[in-house]
Amino acid sequence: MEHDIEIIFCFGEELKDRKGDKHFEVVKEQLENGLFHVNKDSWKNIILAYEPVWAIGTGETASPEQAQEMHQYVRGLVSDKFGEEIAQNVSILYGGSVKPNNAAEIFENEDVDGGLIGGASLNAIDFLTIVSSFK
Repeated sequence: MEHDIEIIFCFGEELKDRKGDKHFEVVKEQLENGLFHVNKDSWKNIILAYEPVWAIGTGETASPEQAQEMHQYVRGLVSDKFGEEIAQNVSILYGGSVKPNNAAEIFENEDVDGGLIGGASLNAIDFLTIVSSFK
């Protein structure tokens, strides 16, 4: 039996990149080096996850506006390289300290397709609250 491999490609900038206004440049380089050499057919098996390094396990999180801005930017890069259909069909998750108190605001953004939940998934009540905040 043949199975397709699905991957979650994680990318994101460090705090110095964000503060130095190089976050778009860093993410673009990560995507170009890591994914932009694959063929168009492979994109049906790819999920993207924006994980700003400065927000992983720190309790810090990107604002809903920052998350949307980066997700929209990434969708535009994918569109420029592989076309609008692939860009609209690829899932782009947010994975930087999603918590029950910020999940709904992050997930309501147009280009945020879901979350890659880390530590908050270890607490059943927190995780269920996050899951139920996704509409």
